[in-house]
This record gives sequence, structure tokens and C-alpha cells, in this order.
Amino acid sequence: MAEISHPPMEQLQDLEYCIDSNPPWPETVLLAFQNYILMVGSSAFIPALLVPAMGGSDGDRARVIQTLLFVAGIKTLLQALFGTRLPAVVGGSFAYVVPIAYIINDSSLQKISNDHERFIHTMRAIQGALIVASSIQIILGYSQVWGLFSRFFSPLGMAPVVGLVGLGMFQRGFPQLGNCIEIGLPMLLLVIGLTQYLKHVRPFKDVPIFERFPILICVAIVWIYAVILTASGAYRGKPSLTQHSCRTDKANLISTAPWVKFPYPLQWGPPTFSVGHSFAMMSAVLVSMIESTGAYMAASRLAIATPPPAYVLSRGIGWQGIGVLLDGLFGTGTGSTVLVENVGLLGLTRVGSRRVVQVSAGFMILFSIFGKFGAVFASIPVPIYAALHCILFGLVAAVGLSFLQFTNMNSMRNLMITGLSLFLGISIPQFFVQYWDARHYGLVHTNAGWFNAFLNTIFMSPATVGLIIAVFMDNTMEVERSKKDRGMPWWVKFRTFRGDNRNEEFYTLPFNLNRFFPPT
Repeated sequence: MAEISHPPMEQLQDLEYCIDSNPPWPETVLLAFQNYILMVGSSAFIPALLVPAMGGSDGDRARVIQTLLFVAGIKTLLQALFGTRLPAVVGGSFAYVVPIAYIINDSSLQKISNDHERFIHTMRAIQGALIVASSIQIILGYSQVWGLFSRFFSPLGMAPVVGLVGLGMFQRGFPQLGNCIEIGLPMLLLVIGLTQYLKHVRPFKDVPIFERFPILICVAIVWIYAVILTASGAYRGKPSLTQHSCRTDKANLISTAPWVKFPYPLQWGPPTFSVGHSFAMMSAVLVSMIESTGAYMAASRLAIATPPPAYVLSRGIGWQGIGVLLDGLFGTGTGSTVLVENVGLLGLTRVGSRRVVQVSAGFMILFSIFGKFGAVFASIPVPIYAALHCILFGLVAAVGLSFLQFTNMNSMRNLMITGLSLFLGISIPQFFVQYWDARHYGLVHTNAGWFNAFLNTIFMSPATVGLIIAVFMDNTMEVERSKKDRGMPWWVKFRTFRGDNRNEEFYTLPFNLNRFFPPT
């Protein structure tokens, strides 16, 4: 047998900056701004989906986007400083859409005739549910319960979970790109061309600008192209979906956004609390924890760091719970998760620096205060972002599957677990999605609306379904006989903070805080 030329490797190759190494300051600032532009797309899309259903106006939507960006900057900074310390951007989560839709369609809110008044009361109800639900994440994180649960993870169990964090986002890829193919497809081809085929072309000194700043370059080119198409009347008389997806003047965000507005806690008024709303929201908190865990695993690999130990993972989940609490206090309209697209950007640019993400958090806070400036980037057509998602989500999925190199994939047991969790992780959520309707609560349809929202949220998350199947089967099928096949000899040293001497370099708290919070 020929010698294997590519044996399993703990760290990815070809990454130029790891978690604690930093590019020069000019590059750092541009990379941080690139992170900001990427996350603005997700931040604008969630309020665009939910605020009109709540009865909000274009001005309300602009203000919610502004608040979401402001709080995202705070959450990202807290996570990078005191949480997992990984270069991960924390922003709005789509996992909260189902329970929020349940709250929006609550009969007590729907009977309010005035749209703006209904928006305010609905926002307060969402805030109250987020505040209560955040306690679950805070408790599971800071009590180390989530860390104890993570000890059941193995490379075999986590590979499909991380893979589904990326693959499960397929609806936000080509289906949205296809709504305006003349904008989305050139964007997709241009990013691939610059980052893969022209990455060694360096027109300015020794900086690989095509590989390092593909989003800045490609978004600028395609956005100008979209403006020209809009101004030339290319979409005059086209269907409303085409106009909404393609035109650059349909968002109505720039005109309604305030010039300067400082988001503050309880800006919508005092939150209202309901037991049913809170229980429904808890399902989204659990889903976001699982999805974020997978994203943290991918971010650690793309930042050339060790997989976060149980203690660090719990610490990160606890701080993410604080983030959900901030969402409830400020009124962002949704909860928090680690943005998968920004994790993928670490691999696309080959820069896993923590400092880049910290500076990016500063941009989020600054540009959210100056509303008009942030609204300019929030008005970028969705198909441009969808093209980026095709690449970045796929990259994160591939990083997840790379954990399989530490397992024995000649084992039928491992093949069964991997294949079944991947297939059902996509198939079951898709089955639930096709039955879900915001007013009818989906496949699970009982008289208890909160119960419907709870189960539909759980089973509409590919990563959650994948984790249930993969981790359960991996810890119940021939466990003792399959320790080596599961990859446990490699994985076990990352279970504890002291298990690998590199953990101290990557995950130690700043300002000598480990004296007061000693790792376990």
C-alpha cells in the first residue's frame, strides 16, 4: 500500500493568522469592516421578516436594525473578551423566528387595531419572553452543566453537528440567490474567482488583496452593477418579488433611519411577561446553544486553536445567555447566536485573529449610533449576501466534516452514525418546514400554542436534530469497543482546561481574571 501523504492533522494548514496573532493595523481595520458588512445582511433580514408582521413601520424596522447592530457589537465584544475568546461574531438568530411568530399571532395582541400600538405591545411581549428564557442559558452555562454534557461529544458525534450548522442553512443560499439571478450569480462567480483562482495575484506590494478582502471588492462591484440595473429601468414592470430582491431602492431604510440615535434599555417600554411566551422562547434558546456550540468548534479550527474545553464552552454559553438578556432589555426583536457566515469568513480570508473581531464589534456599535450610515449597507440586495452564504456556509460544513479524519471511517458503525445523522438532520427539519405557517404553528398543532412552537423550533433546526441522533447513537452503540474508532484518544485531552498546554494560550481570560475564575 502506498504511503498516506496526508495523515490526520490537528490544525488546518494555509491559515496565515491564528487566534492570537494579528495582521498589521491597516489590514485589521479593513478585515473588521468586512466582518461588519457581512453581518449587516443577517441583521437586516430578520427585522425585515418580523417587524411588518408585528405592525411596525419602515421607521420601526430601521430602529430595530439599529438596535440589533448595537447590541450585537456589545455581545461580540463580551464574547471575545470574556466568553470563549474565539473570533466569533454574535448576532441575531433565525432560530427564534418560530416562537416569535407564535407571540406575534397571540390573540390578545392581534385584536389591537392600531398598527404602531400593536408593534409596541408585541415587542414588549418578545422582550419579556427573551428575558425569562435567557435564564436557562445563563444557568446551563455558568453552572457548568453544558460543559458536563459536552463530555459526551466525540469527533464522530460533532462532525455531523458542525457540518449541519453549515449545510442546514441551504435555504439562505441559492434559493435566495435565484430570486435575482442576474445579481446573485455574478457575485458567486466573482468571489470564487478572486479567492481561489486569483489569490496569488498581488497588485499592491505583498498583500493578497483578492484573498484577504473579497467581500469588500465583490460587494462594491456587484452593488454598483445592481444600482446601474435599477437606474436603467431593468426591473420596471417586473413581479414584486423580483423588484424587492433586485432593486437597490426598495428597502426604504436610508430615508427612514435616524441620523443619530443611541439605543438604550427599555426603549420600547417595560417588558410584559407570559408563561406560554417564555416556554416557547426557551426552545429557541436551546437550539441557539447547540448551533453556537457547533459554530464555536468550527471557529476554533479556523483560528488554529484547540477545540474549546468543557469549561470554556460553558463560559461562552453563559455569556451568550447574558447576550440574550441584553436582547430582551434593549428590544432587538430576536435572540442571539454565533453567526455562521462570519465563522466561514475566517477560512475564506485565512485570518482567524481575535483582534479583527474585536475591532469589528467597535464598527457595529459605532455605525449603529449613526443610523443613516448603517442603513446604507443594510440596503444591499439580499441575493448579494445569498451568494456569499453559498460559499461561507459550505466552508463551515466542510470544516465540520474534517473532524472525521480523527475517526475510523472504515467502520460500519461510524458510517451509519454519520450518514444517518447527516441525512435526517436535513430531511426531518425540511419535513417540518414545509408544514410550518406563521399562523397555523406547523406540523405540531395542538391547542397549546407554546407547545407547538417549542417542538416545531426544536425539529426545524438541522444542527439540533443532528446532535440528538449523532450524540445519542455514538454514546449507546458499542461504546467501549469503539473508543478508538470514535476518535476519543485524540479528543479526550481537550475535555479539560489543563488537558492541553495550548489551552492556556488560547482561552485564558484577559486582565489576569483567571485568578478570580480559575479554570477547571
